[in-house]
Amino acid sequence: MADSSFDIVSKVERQEVDNALNQAAKEISQRYDFKGVGASISWSGEQILMEANSEDRVKAILDVFQSKLIKRGISLKALDAGEPQLSGKEYKIFASIKEGISQENAKKVAKTIRDEGPKGVKAQVQGEELRVSSKSRDDLQAVITLLKGKDYDFAMQFVNYR
Repeated sequence: MADSSFDIVSKVERQEVDNALNQAAKEISQRYDFKGVGASISWSGEQILMEANSEDRVKAILDVFQSKLIKRGISLKALDAGEPQLSGKEYKIFASIKEGISQENAKKVAKTIRDEGPKGVKAQVQGEELRVSSKSRDDLQAVITLLKGKDYDFAMQFVNYR
């Protein structure tokens, strides 16, 4: 019998992020505490730009956006938000969406699988993803459970389970 396998990836559905951004923009335009403060959230190329006339307001916009991402099932680990910056009279926060697993993070995950996972499970880095394979599907389930219990600084999804 051939080995069973699955891939560990870090991907974000762009449409879901767009929907969360649109919901946040709508809420910001309707909330009374954002009236008249120049509060906005929008795409700026590949980044998300949040701006308002005070540091507290721009942080509140980020908070609204984060809550919309959570409701849409997107991990906040995929959001890389900067610090508020003063630009003229406006405060701005630039945020980007992180995708892909870096080589060093992939090596950390592979080491965890080797050290703590069941014997006979192999993990190999393939670009920005990690392929985990084993003869036993139960071992693969155990690896998924093990990795879900760990706290890594990137969002992780398990795909192509065969």
